Amino acid sequence: MHLHHTANAPVIKAVIPAAGLGTRFLPATKATPKEMLPVVDKPAIQYVVEEAAAAGLTDVLMITGRNKRALEDHFDRAHELESLLQAKGDTDRLALVRASSSLATVHYARQGDPKGLGHAVLCAEAHVGDKPFAVLLGDDLIDPRDPLLARMVEVRRQCGGSVVALMPVPEDRIHLYGSAIVRPPAPGDATRDADGDVRVLSGLVEKPAPGTAPSNLAVIGRYVLDPEIFGVLHETPPGRGGEIQLTDALHTLASDDRYGPVHGVVFEGRRYDTGDRGDYLRAQVQLACEHPELGASFTDWLRKYAAAL
Repeated sequence: MHLHHTANAPVIKAVIPAAGLGTRFLPATKATPKEMLPVVDKPAIQYVVEEAAAAGLTDVLMITGRNKRALEDHFDRAHELESLLQAKGDTDRLALVRASSSLATVHYARQGDPKGLGHAVLCAEAHVGDKPFAVLLGDDLIDPRDPLLARMVEVRRQCGGSVVALMPVPEDRIHLYGSAIVRPPAPGDATRDADGDVRVLSGLVEKPAPGTAPSNLAVIGRYVLDPEIFGVLHETPPGRGGEIQLTDALHTLASDDRYGPVHGVVFEGRRYDTGDRGDYLRAQVQLACEHPELGASFTDWLRKYAAAL
């Protein structure tokens, strides 16, 4: 049943699943977590922690698997390195090194068997307790100029329940995502009409067969979840690939009136996909072109390089 006492609880905890094996990036991920692969000059996961902190979520739980040592070291103080940079008077790089350890309070839990995103979220139950929380996936990097997470937290505060991020995608790509079943807006409900960025969902379909998607709105890797999700996940049988799917649990919440609502926030801002090698390379180039120090010279070189191809 819906936990009404959590309805107005602030969202201060973020959960970042980081236990995947990164097989699509082998051999780069043989000894390094995929989340630690650099995107320009920062590991991918640092962008995600910075996003959580910018939205006021300063308590971060990482769900890790093997190779978690590199993640822990990155978000810890590096006293030897800091001393060396201080002695050299390299204050700029010293500030960069310290930045990652002062972003948030980072905790770690082991997933053990990688049994899907739903299982990873269940691993956060003891840490999260009976409060709402956010889940941020590292394969989607959201540009800091587009505060999607803060907007989702605001929608949760206004409407209760759970909130998912939705992105319009072309019809020929929707089968790669979870697709939202959108409930028609109620008459006079100005906060949830089709003109705004909020939709009420009556369900989700994970990776619909081509031509069967209920909408062109794809679920991307940002969620603000009511703690009732844990009870539903405990009852959710393994789905696609023998994994416990978060999409299945969210579908249950959205389609069953016993639970709180599920809203979607439609995001049309800047998102960088690092999910496979091609997308990762494109994200590198996009972010390198936008980089405050490297951008101008890199873009200039890229134009010349592309023209010569």
